[in-house]
Amino acid sequence: MPAQTEIDALLPLDVHNRRLEANVHPRAWTNPTPTGRYNLVVVGAGTAGLVSAAGAAGLGGRVALIERSLTGGDCLNVGCVPSKALIRCARAVADVRDARAFGVRVDGDVRVDFGAVMERMRRLRADMSGNDSVHRFQRLGVDVFLGEGRFTGPDTVEVDGQVLRFARAVIATGARAATPPIVGLDEVGFLTNETVFSLTKLPERLAVIGGGPIGCELAQSFARFGSAVTLVEGGSRILGREDDDAARVVGKSLLRDGIRILTDCRVTRVASTPRGRVIHVLREGATIEVEADQILIGVGRAPNVEGMGLESAGVAYDVREGVRVDDRLRTTNRRVFAAGDVCSRFKFTHAADAMARIVIRNALFFGRARASALTIPRCTFTDPEIAHVGLTAGEASDAGVDVTTFVLPLSEIDRAILDGDDEGFLKVHLRSGSDRIVGATLVARHAGEMISELTLAMGAKIGAGGLAATIHPYPTQADAIRRIGEAYNRTKLTPRVHAVMSKILKWRR
Repeated sequence: MPAQTEIDALLPLDVHNRRLEANVHPRAWTNPTPTGRYNLVVVGAGTAGLVSAAGAAGLGGRVALIERSLTGGDCLNVGCVPSKALIRCARAVADVRDARAFGVRVDGDVRVDFGAVMERMRRLRADMSGNDSVHRFQRLGVDVFLGEGRFTGPDTVEVDGQVLRFARAVIATGARAATPPIVGLDEVGFLTNETVFSLTKLPERLAVIGGGPIGCELAQSFARFGSAVTLVEGGSRILGREDDDAARVVGKSLLRDGIRILTDCRVTRVASTPRGRVIHVLREGATIEVEADQILIGVGRAPNVEGMGLESAGVAYDVREGVRVDDRLRTTNRRVFAAGDVCSRFKFTHAADAMARIVIRNALFFGRARASALTIPRCTFTDPEIAHVGLTAGEASDAGVDVTTFVLPLSEIDRAILDGDDEGFLKVHLRSGSDRIVGATLVARHAGEMISELTLAMGAKIGAGGLAATIHPYPTQADAIRRIGEAYNRTKLTPRVHAVMSKILKWRR
């Protein structure tokens, strides 16, 4: 069976989690017998591994897939899928809470059935698990091995006592929740994204350590469900990687949801008391005690590189940065590639998918695709969401790229006003002197659904002028993208151009 944290993802063992288990780690599974050298051996069955295996098998390759815990990886079991199920329920709570603003009266108390919320999540996760199941990949012609995969040489991997020989291999073991070295943390116990989705009872008091995307998303959801949430962040603000203005808008939303936010602080220790868990937080020279029934850790991800025999394969790695790869995703062993969270700073499902496709081309067909050529957006699924692609203004400055920034508040977009979602904005950075888009940040309730138009524009080298020429249906919030293009076009109407146009029009009267 998988390790303890993965077993936790299968708790409680109700009908839904038993269906999940039957797909992603069936107890009666028998590993196949290797029948020769494989074109590709894939270690890890998360997004990067599954895409690599399915793609290679679909092109006629002999493929082996090794997974020690649950196929589907973090995304299906303890990441994107369960978290977004909870976020949707939390948005429903907020919609009911705020219904009066839309002329809808809700009489009586509105209560959240947390057990039903979590049961819905488990049901939907099980429903979706067939796509990542060992049975599906077996039908695709992939030899699926459940067990610990370990490199024993430059072209061999051992699993369940069997040696698999390969022409090429890909390491796709992903990452796990990082744990900060806080005194007393292990003794009092804590949650991460790998265990929080096994809760069946809503904690009355929840302390979230880490104000990044995972921390903010789950803090907001649990606050809307009814927990008293304290969010503890060591930096000067939450969502430190994001645009300052974007983080400020989301911070105001979290405060409206009743979340207590502590920034510029350090957790010195945690302890158990008769009142529950107590977190000692040092802030501006004074110690603050935060009481909680549960502690959720959300301080980032650590790559899964230990215990795989990478030294035997000649694959260089770092326990913090992961497997070392070049721009074509080759490791220091030219037979071995890597993709996904184990080797990339872009720890997103969609990035892992895109990198796996590069591996298929480069490992199997002498391709020369480069990871640096990818245009990778990201989204933090708070309410409102923050979606971003390309460079921020600060990153552009650090890279020596001069930009002109256009900002459009959603309070100027008719649909956002009508929806009551007018606190966000669209910010687009253009290379100075041109309409080339180098980065964009969007804060809106459905920013993740809207950012792809800007991602496509950047990848296809469509400038702001092209956005202005694209007809958008009215009224939609995405019309903000067209309006940014129009704002750029207006900058081309210089006084000299205006004077020439005026003379032409005067002549034509």
